[in-house]
Amino acid sequence: MKIGANVSIAKTGLLAAVEESIGYRATSLMIYTRSNRGGRAKPIEQFHRDEAWALMKEHGIGDPVVHAPYLINLASPKDDTWEYGIGLLREDIDRTAYLQIPWIVFHPGSHTGAGIEYGIERIATGLNRILDEAAEGPMVLLETMAGDGSKVGSRFEEIAEIIHRVDRSDRLGVCGDTCHWYSAGYDIVEDFDKVLYTFDDVIGIERLKVFHINDSKNPFDSRKDRHANIGYGSIGAEVLRRICHHEVLRDLPLILETPEGHYGEEIAYLRGETDTLPQID
Repeated sequence: MKIGANVSIAKTGLLAAVEESIGYRATSLMIYTRSNRGGRAKPIEQFHRDEAWALMKEHGIGDPVVHAPYLINLASPKDDTWEYGIGLLREDIDRTAYLQIPWIVFHPGSHTGAGIEYGIERIATGLNRILDEAAEGPMVLLETMAGDGSKVGSRFEEIAEIIHRVDRSDRLGVCGDTCHWYSAGYDIVEDFDKVLYTFDDVIGIERLKVFHINDSKNPFDSRKDRHANIGYGSIGAEVLRRICHHEVLRDLPLILETPEGHYGEEIAYLRGETDTLPQID
């Protein structure tokens, strides 16, 4: 099982993320290469790439993931916001390529009242520009959303349509999220197989490259994106462990984005090494 968590790049960049992941006995990891809110970034050459990869190899860590900043909004009708998002995602793809990381995940964006169709076209147009100019190598993964607000991408059909409209669709994949799928009305608790069949029919299961593993603070079909620790939400610990062991997810990086401080215990539980979950107030 390739399983890890969203970890810090403080001080030594990718090397710091690997060292933290070793402490959790993780076999994958996810980082932001700058603040998740965007802004200026530490020079990527200071991320100790080669040392980090050597340490990953030594400890059996593979398939690391980069997550792009939340501030990117390729669905925005505001030209300055849209252009900023294009520049930021293009730069983060280049940074991911330098780190030799195969996946970069981003949130498609919010149409802020302009409508889903407008948002889909705006995102696809932005991706066509970005993929024409960005470094080759990393696959760019659209993350499926929970359905809150005016965000695009909570329905599989919306993600499929974006991919269809992008010329370099060979560079696009999808990042799933248990909290997002459940909150968007895909019943992963009662019939995860049916949800995967639907994904395959609409998008193609070969596009699913990374999966975020989170419990949900809100109930099914709530259209709210609030992550909970494993076993402290409405999805439930046993369901999440079963999902992690599903044959379709067997070779995917599984990344925890739960509230911080319990990654090691949650990873051990999801692997099946223990039935004990952390005590959280």
